[in-house]
Amino acid sequence: MSALRGELKASARLAFPLALAQLSLMAMGVVETWLAGRGGTHALAAVAVGAAVWSLALLALLGVLMAVPAFVGEAFGRGARERIVVIAVQAMWLGAALSIPLATMLWTAGAWLPALGVHPTTAAGAAEFLRPLALAAPAAACFMVLRGTGEGIGLARPTLYAASGGALLMLPVGAIALDGIGNWPGWGLFGLGFAHTVVLWLQTLALAALLRRHHPRASWRPQRLSPSWAELSALLRVGLPMAVTVLLEGALFVAAGLLAGRLGPEAAAAHQIAQISASLAFMLPLGLAMASTVRVAQTWGAGDLDGVRRAAVAAVFFALCAQTLSALLLVLGAGAIATAFGGEGVVAATAVLLLKVAAAFQFSDGLQAVANGILRGLKDTRVPMLLCALAYWGLGMPLGYGLAFAAGWGILGLWFGLAVGLSAAAVLLGTRVWRRLRAMRHDFQQRSHAGPAVILREAS
Repeated sequence: MSALRGELKASARLAFPLALAQLSLMAMGVVETWLAGRGGTHALAAVAVGAAVWSLALLALLGVLMAVPAFVGEAFGRGARERIVVIAVQAMWLGAALSIPLATMLWTAGAWLPALGVHPTTAAGAAEFLRPLALAAPAAACFMVLRGTGEGIGLARPTLYAASGGALLMLPVGAIALDGIGNWPGWGLFGLGFAHTVVLWLQTLALAALLRRHHPRASWRPQRLSPSWAELSALLRVGLPMAVTVLLEGALFVAAGLLAGRLGPEAAAAHQIAQISASLAFMLPLGLAMASTVRVAQTWGAGDLDGVRRAAVAAVFFALCAQTLSALLLVLGAGAIATAFGGEGVVAATAVLLLKVAAAFQFSDGLQAVANGILRGLKDTRVPMLLCALAYWGLGMPLGYGLAFAAGWGILGLWFGLAVGLSAAAVLLGTRVWRRLRAMRHDFQQRSHAGPAVILREAS
């Protein structure tokens, strides 16, 4: 029991700062939305579209570079400290390569947004906002690599400090760049995007400095700066399925928002209230999932099978506790939440129903998140990608669409489908974790003297 208590403490030290860091990163988007809202409906709509495009770009980067903490954590657990810098340098090359097409997409948004049916005025404003963010793509990649490296060696607070500092800085910098100061009129939406870019670069530099403080200078001096295809391909083999999984889940909620719009303004407004609330509630299990990736990777690298199992148990325990609290808050505070977001009449009543559905799938959402995190720590990403595709798009979305439109359940049917999809993902991924741990135990007993790469081979 003492070993399990130690694991619970180690996981908590990682998870809670990471969850707060995620909230801080979300806060930058909230500040941008608030600042744009002061400029009227057109500015708010333009930033909403631009923020959605920027979020998809970040998801693509995040998905691939989520492989970094798994690789770094394994090297850290194995005691191969020199490998950590090698992984970080190669991940920087990978991030730089990925940021080029993303930056191009952001810079040329004015050419392709109208083709998607976005209103010309909104598309023009969104393109103005996105153009300077093309310069932020490399900063986002660097930030994610540094963050993953820090998480892999058990340092979560530097990310929290950098993220929260950026959130605080975004308000004054964004306000000045948007509206100007004194006799300077500001740059409008271009200025808001430029402010985000400046703050993100400052966050990245701050995170690099904070990580450097925790280790001797020599430990961060790489022996090789040139790209290595062997290292890059290893990162891609693990990271690309992660990226697809992240995009599948992100696209699920984007599609739900678009479908909610077809059900009328009241349904769309209620959906937005419930989705924002569920997203905020998801930050804690997301932090737990990130922590479970690191803890599993570290114990796996050390060849400690019992440690892997303890890390998995700790992640599930914390997820159940966190989601119990989230579910209670969503149920008991549903009316207050709907009112706080400005919901009235039909919108408020519908939002209350959706918040109760969200409360019902809190356990599924938390468990599928930490199960994915555990499997990422074992570098098991391809099968989970297929399982998520099946749960989200093979079951959840078709069921939600059918209930919403064919069965006439409206927005409630759409959310019921989301709940079923997330629950199916939790069952499928949980079963995958159980099979992996059982197979690892069998292999450990059969090859007790083999290295961890052999003992902890993937179970199909």
